[in-house]
Amino acid sequence: MWVCQLGEIGYREALALQERVREARQQELVPDTLLLLEHNPPVYTRGRRSAPGELSMGAEWYAARGIEIIETDRGGKVTYHGPGQLVGYPIVRVEDVVAYVRLLEQTLVAALAQAGIAARARDDEGPDYTGVWVENRKIASIGVHVARGVTTHGFAINVDAAALEPFGWVVACGLPDVQMTAIESERGDAAISLGSFGELAAASLAGSLGHSARRVDPGELRGRLDAAAPQRRGRAHEAAASGRG
Repeated sequence: MWVCQLGEIGYREALALQERVREARQQELVPDTLLLLEHNPPVYTRGRRSAPGELSMGAEWYAARGIEIIETDRGGKVTYHGPGQLVGYPIVRVEDVVAYVRLLEQTLVAALAQAGIAARARDDEGPDYTGVWVENRKIASIGVHVARGVTTHGFAINVDAAALEPFGWVVACGLPDVQMTAIESERGDAAISLGSFGELAAASLAGSLGHSARRVDPGELRGRLDAAAPQRRGRAHEAAASGRG
């Protein structure tokens, strides 16, 4: 599994990169790939199950604080992405989306255990409780989309306590009384960097999928995608021609 640490990146740029990787993965031109990053500028994203009233302050109020609102095709409801939060976008081939979401939960539970935090999933309590929890505090959110057997979107785990305040300005994850937490909050002074936890999460996910992790830097990833582009166009042309026949 390729693992690419992108650092800070805007949401729309990361989404466009996900779509390029997904298209290449659908055509077997790249292996399963995990993008690890930190979104800046911050955003709220609305998933397919979002309901009116979850962004109760109004778009102008959030814009004044530098937070854009973006509609997405992932599952789930409203969540926040910003500095101090590690976001993982696995672009991987799956057969069962529900089993895959459960796998992501257990992957993060295992990674958090290595960081000294006892976490759990709450999937038996309904879809609003998808994610990872420390006791009754939510530390990671999960929302995915699958097209032609390949995933986009993924997980977001709060690393720095500074990432938590914007969750209080919305009905996060559709749960009015949810209490969010972060690795820093749970570990106290024994902080861990986003990069270090990203390595734990990548190794855990690769193992869960039966892979080994191989680091790919952003330049190499984009170069591989550029090299694969003519093959993608050729296969698309062949498919279109076959359809006309």
